[in-house]
Amino acid sequence: MIAISCNKPAEPAADVATTTSTIPNNAEDVRPLLVGEKLPAIQLNNMDGTAVSLNNLVTEKPTVLVFYRGGWCPYCNFQLGQLQSIESQLVALGYQVLAVSPDKPEKQNESKTKQSLQYQLLSDSSMEAAQALGIAFRLDDETNAKYKEYGIDLEATSGYTHHLLPVPAVWIIDQTGLIRFAYVNPNYKSRLDPELLLAAAKSALRTTDDIKL
Repeated sequence: MIAISCNKPAEPAADVATTTSTIPNNAEDVRPLLVGEKLPAIQLNNMDGTAVSLNNLVTEKPTVLVFYRGGWCPYCNFQLGQLQSIESQLVALGYQVLAVSPDKPEKQNESKTKQSLQYQLLSDSSMEAAQALGIAFRLDDETNAKYKEYGIDLEATSGYTHHLLPVPAVWIIDQTGLIRFAYVNPNYKSRLDPELLLAAAKSALRTTDDIKL
């Protein structure tokens, strides 16, 4: 499925606090959280390895939350670079940018340094956050073996043997934890255009102001 949503919800959905009971084997079968749903309780690790609450971070500022596959993925690295190119504009609008992957903190440090990223990278090595957000899927053994042939060792980059990956996703979340925009595409080669993200970020702020009125 491809999920692109930027609509004002009629009523906020009930809080979601549990992970999916089953993990799909195909990226097309994920069931991501969409506009109007609330961010579930999520713990991540910063680049020092310290546990942080995503929910607490979101209360500080409206948030652009990006999930990517890892620093080993060229499409992800291109996306991170594009995100950096508009980061100052998002910050000027009042947003913070958080990018999450299954990479271990030390791997994320490498990505941040290599690309001179100014926004925060967070680790979801266990893939519990991706499961809670409905974007986790299990990589089949054949594909995992091919990745290893290409020099991509998912167990080494994450520190886990789960062979799970997130479908690339972008959410815009307000300070109450309500999702205002969602883009989820199982085609990992297709990423949200940065100009469209900027437009969605501006629209989400207007929607929030309308609700306050």
